[in-house]
This record gives sequence, C-alpha cells and structure tokens, in this order.
Amino acid sequence: MSDKTILVVGTYDTKAAELAFLAGVIRDQGGRVRTMDVSVLGDPPAPTDHSKHDVAEAGGGSIRAAIDSGDENHAMQIMARGAGLLAARLFAEGVFDGVIVLGGTMGTDLALDLCSALPLGVPKYIVSTVAFSPLIPAERLAADTQMILWAGGLYGLNAICKASLSQAAGAVLGAARAAMRPKPDKPLIGMMSLGTSALKYVVPLKPALEARGYEVAVFHATGMGGRAFENLAGQGAFACVFDFCTQELGNHIHGSSLSAGADRLTNAGAHGTPQIVAPGCYDLVDIVGWQPVPEKWAGHPQHAHNRLLSSIVLNSDERRMVARAHTKRLAKAEGPVALILPERGLGEWDREGADLHDTEGLAAFLAEITATLPGNVTAHPIDCHINDAGFAAKALEIFDRWRAEGIVAG
Repeated sequence: MSDKTILVVGTYDTKAAELAFLAGVIRDQGGRVRTMDVSVLGDPPAPTDHSKHDVAEAGGGSIRAAIDSGDENHAMQIMARGAGLLAARLFAEGVFDGVIVLGGTMGTDLALDLCSALPLGVPKYIVSTVAFSPLIPAERLAADTQMILWAGGLYGLNAICKASLSQAAGAVLGAARAAMRPKPDKPLIGMMSLGTSALKYVVPLKPALEARGYEVAVFHATGMGGRAFENLAGQGAFACVFDFCTQELGNHIHGSSLSAGADRLTNAGAHGTPQIVAPGCYDLVDIVGWQPVPEKWAGHPQHAHNRLLSSIVLNSDERRMVARAHTKRLAKAEGPVALILPERGLGEWDREGADLHDTEGLAAFLAEITATLPGNVTAHPIDCHINDAGFAAKALEIFDRWRAEGIVAG
C-alpha cells in the first residue's frame, strides 16, 4: 500500500459522483484520499473530511456570509481564500502529499488560489473544463501546477470524462510517489538566464560554483521561470542569487503577457538574500510569436526567436523606464546587492556588429541606472560584454569576497 495521501477538492454537492470516481481510482492504485468540500449552497450526499464550513471558517468567513452575499463570485472568493489557507495548514501538518481539484470556471478559479498557497514541489493537479484556456492568466498559475482538460465532463459521468479523470488520478498519485521535494544537501544558488544563444555565462559559472561546493538551479526567464525563482527566493531557498537576466521586469512594465509578476526582482531582497545582479537582455520585450504584434510596438525592430516567441527591441526612453524599474526594486533590498554593468552589451544580439546593437540605447540605459542607483546597491561597471569571460570572472570575484566575509553561507 502507498503511504501517499491525495487531497481531492471540489463541490461535493454537485460533483459528488465525479469526485468519488477520482478518489476511487486513487484508492484502487493503493493511494489514500482526504476530501475537501468547497460547495456553498448544497450539501454533499456523504460527509467529507473537511466540510464547506471548515473551508469558509479557515478564511475568516462563513457559509452563511457566502450565501447572504447573494453573489456567486463573492461567495466563491470566500471559499477560495479559505481553501488555500486550510490546504496550506494541512500540508504543513503532513496531512496530504498531493492535491487534485476538479471544476469548471468557478472551481478552476478556486483551484488556482489553492495551488498558489502550497509550496513549490507539492504535486498540484487541476482537472478543468477550461484547462489551457486564455481565460487563465499566467499570474494566477503556481509555477508547478499541472492542468488536465476535463473533456465531456461538465455534467455527470461518462466514458469520455472517465478517461480524463482516471489519467488525472494516476498522474497526481504517481507524482506524489515520485516527487523529490527541493531539499538540497548543499547551499543553493538561484540563477536567471535565457538559452545560451542569448546569454552564455551559465557555461563557465555553473561548474565554477559547483566546484566551490554549491548547487546551482538555473531558471528560464520567460515568465513562469521567473515566478518559480521569485517563489523560492521568497522562501529563503537561496544562499545567494545570480540574477543575470532581468528581462521579465521589462516585459512586466511594458505590458507583455510573458510576465513573471509585479514582484520580480524583489523577493530575494525582501528576505535579505545576497544578490549579484546584471540586467541581461534588458533591451528586449518578449511577445507571443504567433499572435499579431500589438499596435504599440509598430515601428520597433523585432527579433523572431522561434514560432512561439518574438522580441521587441526597446528605444532609449523605454530602456530608461526599465532602468528605473530595476533601481526602484533594488532600493528595497534588505541584504547586500552588487550590480554588474557590462558596458559593451547585455545580450548576444546587441554586441557591436550584431543585428540588435544600439550604442545610443545602451548608453541611455546605463546612464539612467547609474543616475538612479540607490545607496544600498554597489555598482560594478566593467569594460566587457555580458557573454565575455570577464563578466563571469567579476561575478565570481564578488561571490568569493562575500564568502570570505561570511555574507554568503557555505
């Protein structure tokens, strides 16, 4: 028998048969089940482990308040808040190992909050009639949420929806059995980057840091990677961060949907984690490559990375905005911050002679970030490109000095 327990969440007043089927598949595979009811108006045909009253009260509300609101959106938000808080507490107490939530748009709305309340590494599955839909904004997704389309399952069990539900049940139980929670046995370095066609410092830095006794986790700066990075930074998971691709910050302030959120470049600082920062690829804003280019970017140079992803090249004024966004966030850091500023460019495509090279734009960015630099940040201008050996050498020089001074553990 498995020692893994899955929390099965849904509206047990209207979806009892579907939720019971999910639970049955999990039990048939040797797993255990805890049930959580997030319905409002009706009562389930059988008691659940965590009732709708438990859920509402966990969020500081009540079922009566949800009903009396007379508004289904407000009522579900009461339940979403309570479900997230209750699930987080139950997980911290060791009650369950993974969670699966079933729903349409209402249940999916709640499921997104519940999954976001749980730590990175906890198996999180949402079985939804709107999985992968544009209704779901990236900022609502926990970085490791898995979604499965609940095909043909809006009302009642049938052979089509059973196929989806059985796969989902097996997936969450299998994930709970196989999951290795992020508990590194060495101090962990968090690093941001893009692929090595754009930023190459990972190649020398990762083995150099590993040789010093550290584990290195590299996050892809395309929105969701930055969300995962910020989530872990907020938990204090990193001994130090090498935040060398802050392009998601420009995405956010310029309105791209490929955003890591408004808290990008803040959580390591809020936790007091030492930060070595460089604004890699600051000059680009990513957009969805298969969608029409927004009107605001008409006339801007573009770089088509692949069929999924294109980048807009910012002008000098737009780069100054990105510079100010960096310094505004870094000013709030509670720990030490070193800002490396390579004066010959910050992405492979902006090297002298490359297609996106813009001497005036680079100078405008560096001047603005220097002029607005807060007193808690130490700037390190260097006469090289971010992909030159000199950049990696400067990062290691700062890191080694901080280790010697006891600023970085390990």
